[in-house]
Amino acid sequence: MQISRDLEEKFKKLGIHSWCELALIIPHHYEDLVLKNQILYGTLQVVDATVESLHRAPNSLQITLFAHNFGHTIQAVIFRPKPYMLHQFAVGQRDYYYGKIDCKNGHCTLAMPKKVTQIGSIVPKYKCALRSDVMLRVIQKELTLEKLLMEGLKKEIAQTLLELHFPTPQLVTNTQLSQQHLYALKYTELFSYMKALSAKRRYFPTLLTQKCSYVAWADTLPFTLTKEQRAAIEDIRQDFAKDVAAKRMVVGDVGSGKTMVILASAFMVGKARSILMAPTTILANQLYEEAQKFLPQLRVTLVTNKSKKEDLGGYDFIIGTHALLYRELPQASLVMVDEQHRFGTQQRNMLEKLVTSGEKRPHYIQFSATPIPRTQAMIDSAHIDVSLITSTPFVKDIDSQVIHKEDFSYLLNHIKSEIAKNNQVLLVYPLVEQSEMLDYQSIDEARSYWEKSFDNVYVTHGKDKNKEQVLLDFAQNGDILVATTVVEVGISLPRLSTVVIVGAERLGLSTLHQLRGRVSRTGLKGYCFLFTKQNKSQRLDEFVKTTSGFDIANLDLKFRKSGDLLKGKLQSGSSFQWIDFAEDEEIVREVRRDISLLTSND
Repeated sequence: MQISRDLEEKFKKLGIHSWCELALIIPHHYEDLVLKNQILYGTLQVVDATVESLHRAPNSLQITLFAHNFGHTIQAVIFRPKPYMLHQFAVGQRDYYYGKIDCKNGHCTLAMPKKVTQIGSIVPKYKCALRSDVMLRVIQKELTLEKLLMEGLKKEIAQTLLELHFPTPQLVTNTQLSQQHLYALKYTELFSYMKALSAKRRYFPTLLTQKCSYVAWADTLPFTLTKEQRAAIEDIRQDFAKDVAAKRMVVGDVGSGKTMVILASAFMVGKARSILMAPTTILANQLYEEAQKFLPQLRVTLVTNKSKKEDLGGYDFIIGTHALLYRELPQASLVMVDEQHRFGTQQRNMLEKLVTSGEKRPHYIQFSATPIPRTQAMIDSAHIDVSLITSTPFVKDIDSQVIHKEDFSYLLNHIKSEIAKNNQVLLVYPLVEQSEMLDYQSIDEARSYWEKSFDNVYVTHGKDKNKEQVLLDFAQNGDILVATTVVEVGISLPRLSTVVIVGAERLGLSTLHQLRGRVSRTGLKGYCFLFTKQNKSQRLDEFVKTTSGFDIANLDLKFRKSGDLLKGKLQSGSSFQWIDFAEDEEIVREVRRDISLLTSND
């Protein structure tokens, strides 16, 4: 629907793009200008009054009014009156005034009265980028049931929302929003958001449409795939049978077996070629070794910064780091990105474009080891298909506990005992260098103690150019690794039994979970110690009680609001005013269903 240039400007000022979003800017309060014969003390009310006398004091204006609707005098006061206020009152003049009525020492008072004209109406007052009276005119002229229905909003939701803008006297007497109005606001906020998200999704013809099976390959594996691994592979198999290029995100907890989903996808594409980009050389190497072991029928190669330049056209499965972006790549039917959040959107798009042929696109699957709440997965699905792997092939046995300064000797004994069993220990520090802002040791301050007290201590951090080599050396020969959160993703450390996270309260629960996921990768008994100087932390106490990344993602929501997928602010404060991801899963499910019906009808 076309809107006028003037209205377009107003929408721009308000930061909105639709009638639904306009309906979500609800009144901050209402002015009830209905004339009543009964005084309601402590409320704002209209008085039909004649000015009997005026008295100017240094900082106030005292006015005696005769209130015709109450049948007696009333004392009004205006503090620090502006010149225009003085002109509103003249002795002998009868008008309507609006202000807060109270009772002091048996006398009726009216605080800060102002002259009003719209008697008998309830006037919504808005706090927004437009002046309240301008906003009111926009709402009264433009916001209609027809326009909300045209955007696909359900009739009962639209009507409930309109009640907030065109209120009844009963609505004004309620200081709290009713459950019905709150539900309509939550539903509309999510509906508007997911509709915009689904509009961003584009469909392209694909380079590969084929019905394939992975069952025969899965039967050759020396272990059985979990139910959820099979479900994710089945989703991908169905994607490959369609004539539009797939866009899917596979989200799995640490150790949930995403690698086998990657290999199954490459197997199903077969000779039509797959390309996989991983964030580090270590990860790319690990995936390459797994592919050689489990995909003997495919010609597999590894591309890193150190690889010699060669024609890649002879390979079926090309695994590499971002070095792939600087190579001439053959056309591929499937592009996969592992740990997708480690790459920028630009890098991910570059890889896709490098192997695209004309209008046709490869299937595109991204993998993430950062579990997300089910509610977020459902919202994401308006923009990209999502598969969740919430279970792991084996249950990890990890003890987690919060520790303090007085527990240090206990921790030291534990570390000595683990090293004696030929197990490894990871110590995660919040900073590389000393900082006055933070009351914790940095790596630079702490390393000398560990290097003096123990043998085979390795140290690395995010800015260390040799970090990958340090991690490889530690994996082979180390007892203790002192690091920052650089080890959060990737390297397989089968002997790692213990992680100690210093200043744990500073990290998000999902990051703590990723770090904890480094230990007990092969069924080893694991330990996670959260060191904090805080006496009490509800977040950390809740964290140690659960091991499921998806439950932790929900806890993270509870303790810090979810972010915004559309505007790309995914981590911190929420752009949602009404929706609570931790509580409103049912509403998310309903909106998703309705959006899906709407798009299929379109």
